[in-house]
Amino acid sequence: MKFLKYLFRILVGLFAIIGVLAVCAYWYLVSSEKYYISFGENEVITKEAEFVDLLKQSPFKADTVQYHFAIVQDSARAQEIRNYFKLDSLYSPDASTWEKALAISRFVATSIPHVDSSNLPEHRNAIDLWKFTKEENSGFNCRMHAILNYELMQAAGLTARFVTCMPQDKNDSDCHVVNEVWLPELGKWAFIDSDMDGHYCTDQNGTPLNLLEMRDKYAAGEQMLMYPGFKDATTKHDYYYCYMAKNTYWFSSWETLHYFQEDRADKDFEPGRYVNIVPEGFTPFGRSDDEIVTTDAKKFWTNPEQQ
Repeated sequence: MKFLKYLFRILVGLFAIIGVLAVCAYWYLVSSEKYYISFGENEVITKEAEFVDLLKQSPFKADTVQYHFAIVQDSARAQEIRNYFKLDSLYSPDASTWEKALAISRFVATSIPHVDSSNLPEHRNAIDLWKFTKEENSGFNCRMHAILNYELMQAAGLTARFVTCMPQDKNDSDCHVVNEVWLPELGKWAFIDSDMDGHYCTDQNGTPLNLLEMRDKYAAGEQMLMYPGFKDATTKHDYYYCYMAKNTYWFSSWETLHYFQEDRADKDFEPGRYVNIVPEGFTPFGRSDDEIVTTDAKKFWTNPEQQ
């Protein structure tokens, strides 16, 4: 009997030690400068100044790297997507480009929730992504949202793209993928996100901002308005505001965009090269040798027809 009591005390002691070690490991990861991925909303918000300071210290710079950004239209596929999703019913015929982009993005955001899952569809095109969510009764991640939203805007006759927004830290695997749409009425790109319930960003006058303008305003300490759900501006210390400060350090996008751009079912399709826009002196991580690396952000945000 004494032996069992002694053994019990030893086991209790071992479990206590294991518990202490687990708690210590957790706090080490949470407090580590290299472990952003596990951070919740409060932790991201507390690091806002750190993220912004990185942007201040890391400007882009003009260079002579050559590439040609292009978006390939397919009228037959565009018509198929318009009919399938009844896109014309989402906005009035005389709607502006931005009003159409908002209507389409709101449709995607409200129809499909954000889900981080390894169960991602092989067929990554607008119609099959939609079918996947209905058949699996599931949402999907930011990249699938952005691909779907890109194809819908493209089918609606808008010039759009999806862009991967990257953090500075190579140990931070939490990037974000969003859309941009070209607004001919304003002669500029505008950022729009159909994931995480939907967001866009404007300056104080209500003019939609693109990712480069957002990054510049972070670095300059200028106020922006964030619109979650595409309608309600939030304060500077909103989680999404800080989250995007982390993920606007550098950017990646395909040099040429098509329908079925990342549809893995077509093994013969060659998607082309990535264009990586990085700060001067920064080496992008997770990239292959054949990708384009440039510090000239201005070219990426000019009129796509003039590139």
